[in-house]
This record gives sequence, C-alpha cells and structure tokens, in this order.
Amino acid sequence: MDEQAVLLARFGEDRAHLRAVAYRMLGSLSEADDALQDAWLRASRAGTGGVENLTGWLTTVVARVCLNMLRSRRTRGEQPLETP
Repeated sequence: MDEQAVLLARFGEDRAHLRAVAYRMLGSLSEADDALQDAWLRASRAGTGGVENLTGWLTTVVARVCLNMLRSRRTRGEQPLETP
C-alpha cells in the first residue's frame, strides 16, 4: 500500500476519535467537521512516511487546527449564539 492509501485508511479508522477531540475543543459539531476537513487537507499534503504513531500525529494535527480556529474566533470577536 502506498503512503496516501495508508493515511486514508487510518484517517477513516480514527475519524470518530478525531471528531470527538475537535468537538471537545470547539463545542460545535459543524466546526468539528470543518476542522476535520482542514486536518485531512493538511495531512494529505504532508509526508507521513516517517511517522511511527499515525493516530497521535493525526490527533496533533486536528488539535492544532482547532487551536487556530479558536484563535481566529477570538481575534474576530465572535460570540457564541445563545439559544432562548
């Protein structure tokens, strides 16, 4: 199997875990899904041949994407929508 196929298979296996991490950090399922899309794009462009713990590496990528989203939220001054 080539490197891209291995990454795709592992991302699929770890998707529930990665989505849970993103949801816990962001507090929104739609933002968590956006974070996973961004993380996939970043991971698919990176060379993962030397990565020993792919699950840990993917978790780190998702966490960093989430942190970037949170920083962006703070600098734009977004406030969470309150439901009545």
